[in-house]
Amino acid sequence: MRALDRKLVRDLWRLRGQVLAIGLVIASGIAVLVMSLSTVESLRDTSNAYYERYRFADIFSGLERAPIRLKNRIADIPGVQTVQTRIVKIAVLDIEGFEEPIIGQLVSIPERGEPLLNQLALRDGRLVSPGRVDEAVISEPFADAHELRVGDHLEAIMNGNKRTLDVVGIALAPEFVYAIGPGALMPDDKRFGILWMGRKALASAYDLDGAFNDVSLSLLVNTEPEYVIQQLDQLTKDYGSIGAIARKDQISNWFLMNEIDQMRTMSMLLPTIFLTVAAFLTQMVLSRLIATERSEIGLLKAFGYTRLQVAWHYSRMIMAISAIGILLGWILGTWLGRYQTGLYAELYRFPFLYFRPSIATFAVSALISIAAALVGSMRAVYNAATLPPAEAMLPPSPPVYKQRKNIITHLLAWLDQPTRIIFRQLARWPIRSMLTSIGVAFAVGVLVMSLSWFDAIREIIDVYFFDAQRQDITIGLSHEQGDQVVYELSHLPGVLSVEPSRIVSTEFHALNRKHRGTIQGILPSAILNPVYDVDRGIVPIYSDGLSLNSMLAKKLQVAVGDTVHVKILQERRPEIVLPVVDIFESYIGMPAYMNLDALNRLMKEGKQVEYLNLLVDVKHESKLFAKLKELPDVAAVSLLQAAIDTFNKTMAETLLIYVTIFSSFGCVLAFGLVYNSTRITLSERGRELATLRVLGFTRAEISYILLGEVGLLIAVALPIGCMFGYGLSWIIVSAFETELYRVPLVIQPSTYGKAIIIALAATAFSALLVRRRLDRLNLIKVLKTRE
Repeated sequence: MRALDRKLVRDLWRLRGQVLAIGLVIASGIAVLVMSLSTVESLRDTSNAYYERYRFADIFSGLERAPIRLKNRIADIPGVQTVQTRIVKIAVLDIEGFEEPIIGQLVSIPERGEPLLNQLALRDGRLVSPGRVDEAVISEPFADAHELRVGDHLEAIMNGNKRTLDVVGIALAPEFVYAIGPGALMPDDKRFGILWMGRKALASAYDLDGAFNDVSLSLLVNTEPEYVIQQLDQLTKDYGSIGAIARKDQISNWFLMNEIDQMRTMSMLLPTIFLTVAAFLTQMVLSRLIATERSEIGLLKAFGYTRLQVAWHYSRMIMAISAIGILLGWILGTWLGRYQTGLYAELYRFPFLYFRPSIATFAVSALISIAAALVGSMRAVYNAATLPPAEAMLPPSPPVYKQRKNIITHLLAWLDQPTRIIFRQLARWPIRSMLTSIGVAFAVGVLVMSLSWFDAIREIIDVYFFDAQRQDITIGLSHEQGDQVVYELSHLPGVLSVEPSRIVSTEFHALNRKHRGTIQGILPSAILNPVYDVDRGIVPIYSDGLSLNSMLAKKLQVAVGDTVHVKILQERRPEIVLPVVDIFESYIGMPAYMNLDALNRLMKEGKQVEYLNLLVDVKHESKLFAKLKELPDVAAVSLLQAAIDTFNKTMAETLLIYVTIFSSFGCVLAFGLVYNSTRITLSERGRELATLRVLGFTRAEISYILLGEVGLLIAVALPIGCMFGYGLSWIIVSAFETELYRVPLVIQPSTYGKAIIIALAATAFSALLVRRRLDRLNLIKVLKTRE
């Protein structure tokens, strides 16, 4: 082993505390990067394999009723490979022991063989048998939620008739990876499930013999979906089609791909923060470390080592420290990635899960880490390489002190001697002190950013579920009905108030921009589910024109006073140009509203409603639920409290993990910065502190001098860190803005307080470790050290 190699090993061992602290900071960034990239790869590879193995369709279209002969014309569209027609209906389910109504989506499958597309991944039991009209295969999440097994039974109201269904199988399907009920935001497996039944059974129950109301297509390679969708819409427009959609817009796949995109954003953004701090810390520590090794550098050059050899020696030290952090980060990131992928596997149900982080993930993380550390320490290495030998052998020139008479000196005169020493030390090295404070501020900022997620989610819940929705139950009808249904429902047990609404599928056009969504028609007097702006509260609904969510207005690039071309995708398919009369801000989705009467006039129909919001007396809920299960026209029942509970449960499972991970990393940053700064300060001022001990200063006093300096820098860093935290939160909020939801920038004062307490605890622990070393300071050995 060469001399420089031995010196490198000895230095790393001698500085093992600082090396480990820097390594932990680097490991934090690497772990976030590996965790994010490995989760993205796992979800992408798993979904791709799942879709391919079980033949997930490329195009989907729902209809009212179409003759089976239309299948041949659809198959003749250029680029179409496979056509799968089926029957899809909604039914109300009743399971013994569960009081609330359950919504089931009934999907037909062949009674012999597998479906051509959207095949089932059978988890238990078998598929339906020919001629057995009461057999059903149920989705695995639904079965798990109700502890249903093969051989159990459940009841379903199908087209007004109650049927007892036998569970013969439990399965998963690629089109229901993220299975949400009508109008729901998140999966609620207790209140929504998928049931697959034989084609003849559903055709007979819903009078669809020789017909279908849903079609799925697979395409030939390199076929453009938009062209096929246009041709399919043209063929099905007379059969009640609301417009075909490509796989990318299919609701389950859209949620999954949106989550993958957000994970990809996080994999670029958050590791950058940690690795930037790691580079900053490496530069700060190494520059001060090199300053304490002036004599060693002089000896190396005196013995003939070149500038390049000295620079390479310290560069290798940086790479060795980075290697420790990289190894720790790989291990931690792989474990976190597997854990996080497991959480997603519970939310997005797959029959199998691939977790095989690619070599590229580890290689990229290592290269980025080493590059960041080398760039951050470039100046320190350059100073070491260019230091002249004769100058290096001499102690550094002492600072030039001047006695000044000003207000500060008068104020310092009132302080005790140790406190004056602290302030003088900070004044002599202002840049170093500022950099230390900035480093601690970064750690506090990361903590504020992590904890602010709780405030943001709480704000979303308060606005979306409490302020904007004041109903207890929302009922969806199987088809539009006259407004007499409002009167009928108002007489159900426990119903205090009923408000109708209607939702129609729509395509918005503004110049060359378009968006497929819905228009919801509500009454001007609506108070149970009104148009709600996060700043203005309830806003009026005008007699004519559109009220657009700000995200939708941004996508269409329209403002109040502009016009939007509206193309209705159902019933008579009218088209009209409507003015934008209001733009409101909301956190969830991209809704558009208009006056219910105006919407019915646009549809060229009388007073029609499709959804009803109910305010209910909780004392009579049981009777109401029992009655709703008997109503044949009820297609969906959504309970506000159940939606809140599901939202809280889902967010608690994922958000708490994220906050814990990033808060831990924030603690690591604070610990690494303070420990390294204090340890190097102890090395630099060891002789001075030992001299003070000999002159009669107590251990407590010299500890106060050393740690008081750090404490003062931390006190300066805390408010700066809070500002950094606000800035980081703004960056995260901006990066995570999607069509599905917007995260509000809300940080409560208590969040700043929690972040400060956590940072102080981490820094206090690092200070305690340094204090123990200070207490064991060998006075004789230190005083013999040459200045």
